[in-house]
Amino acid sequence: MGRQWGPSMRVAEQAGCVVSASRAGHPKAGWWSCSGVILSRSPGLVLCHGGIFTPFLRAGSGVLTAAGTAFLPGDSCGDDLRLHVQWGPTAESPAVLAEPSRPGLSMPRCAGLEPSAPGRPRGRPLQPPRPAKLLLLLSCPAFRAHFTRLFGGEAAEHWHFVSAAPDDEVSEEEEEDQLRALGWFALLSVEPSVEAEEGGGGPAVALAPLGSVAKGAPLLACGSPFGAFCPDIFLNTLSRGVLSNAAGPLLLTDARCLPGTEGGGVFAARPAGALVALVAAPLCWKAREWVGLTLLCAAAPLLHAARAALASLAPDCAALAALLPPEVGAPRGLPLQDPGPPWAAAAVLVECGTVWGSGVALAPRLVVTCRHVAPREMAKVLVHSNTPRNVTIWGHVVFATQETSPYDIAVVRLEEDLDGVPTPVPAEHFHEGEAVSVVGFGIFGQACGPSVTSGILSAVVQVDDTPVMLQTTCAVHGGSSGGPLFSTHSGDLLGVVTSNTRDNNTGATYPHLNFSIPITVLQPALRRYSQTGDLGGLRDLDHAAEPVRVVWRLQQPLPQAPRSKL
Repeated sequence: MGRQWGPSMRVAEQAGCVVSASRAGHPKAGWWSCSGVILSRSPGLVLCHGGIFTPFLRAGSGVLTAAGTAFLPGDSCGDDLRLHVQWGPTAESPAVLAEPSRPGLSMPRCAGLEPSAPGRPRGRPLQPPRPAKLLLLLSCPAFRAHFTRLFGGEAAEHWHFVSAAPDDEVSEEEEEDQLRALGWFALLSVEPSVEAEEGGGGPAVALAPLGSVAKGAPLLACGSPFGAFCPDIFLNTLSRGVLSNAAGPLLLTDARCLPGTEGGGVFAARPAGALVALVAAPLCWKAREWVGLTLLCAAAPLLHAARAALASLAPDCAALAALLPPEVGAPRGLPLQDPGPPWAAAAVLVECGTVWGSGVALAPRLVVTCRHVAPREMAKVLVHSNTPRNVTIWGHVVFATQETSPYDIAVVRLEEDLDGVPTPVPAEHFHEGEAVSVVGFGIFGQACGPSVTSGILSAVVQVDDTPVMLQTTCAVHGGSSGGPLFSTHSGDLLGVVTSNTRDNNTGATYPHLNFSIPITVLQPALRRYSQTGDLGGLRDLDHAAEPVRVVWRLQQPLPQAPRSKL
């Protein structure tokens, strides 16, 4: 994962755990489990997802959505609730067997396998499950407010957050319980291990202040897929991504998480290992399609709420508030909101009648988008920019390729300058495997500004040694069309996103398989238009060679006809 991730990986693996709940005296009733974060080892404090507690609530899950309810004491659940927490070896534990090339890490061992052959790295034995006690259930009111704004009302019909595919059979009661518990978490007290007692008390992690991590910043998610199922294999599985978008404490990441990772920690690369958020919902579906994003709740405001709740409970609980992790990062009094990478500011939202999509500002009055966003020349369009300030400017389409053209491009001339928007540097070369980012207004439109998703440049398709199509693994959604594709490291503009992939037989959409037009295809014509006002170079895009058309139709080239022997 690279040198920058070493400290964060060690913190994530040492703070991660899995929490299981069951009914006393009813083994056949089953068990519920999720991921969690160890906040303190001595005394033991764990924060996990609240969804596993809905079957035990005395008043039913409806109490979670009651007006004014920000937390519930531990006795809100029935006396038959039994909790256990399990984690891997700590830094102080002699059970940690490190690989020479990766200090502090070791390969997991699957239960029931024969001992490893001599010379091979052995697995790490897990700590035995430890009894735990529910101190309180808590939510972040600001998270719930933003969730209602973005996903409530008419939008609720399209969004789906149950930890299962939309076509899987889930009872209405179970789905309602999961939705009510979406923004709820649980604070547990756990019997500490011997190693933790010998190593001393204090917080196990530090908190990143809300707003200190910018869009596009790298994140590391740590959770246990499928919860307590086979922790020898799945405990503290890591996934890397970026902060894709944020609305207050409601965050989205493109780090890929699975059911069971609810409550898992999400950590920053800088400050190294700082806890940014907890997983609220690992799978997001929109219009029955997986969008490839994970819903998070910021950790700092959640623990602010925990301190306030503990202070209102019994005195022994109030003393625990001092043991919750501190915030690290920007000094007090300084603005925390990092503006993010400067190249992301070039992304704009383009609105043409009832159709909207993304675009990229290439000059103060020049925006490029897709033809299917702004299909008619001379059409009036509105262009919205979020950075460095929110502005809306009228423009008109000066050029749009014909529907028969393989290149889905439109050019918009603005009536006023887009002040303060940096002009992206067009790339001259492409390198398969390099880290790339897509910036676009898919998912939320104007509600939260553009989203950033990360991936690699997976393919550069060429015709006669000239790049004509770029393929990436970034998550691309409806509304991202026309947005820019950047090199993550250099910030150079690589291309313009045109589409993701849809299977015409099943109707399934694949957000991580998408296509962009290389900027090298467009740059000569755009330079000619900017300097002379001549559209001739752009109109040449309508007359691309047949091999280029074949590529964009996703067809195999026709085999060369056999030569006649006559």
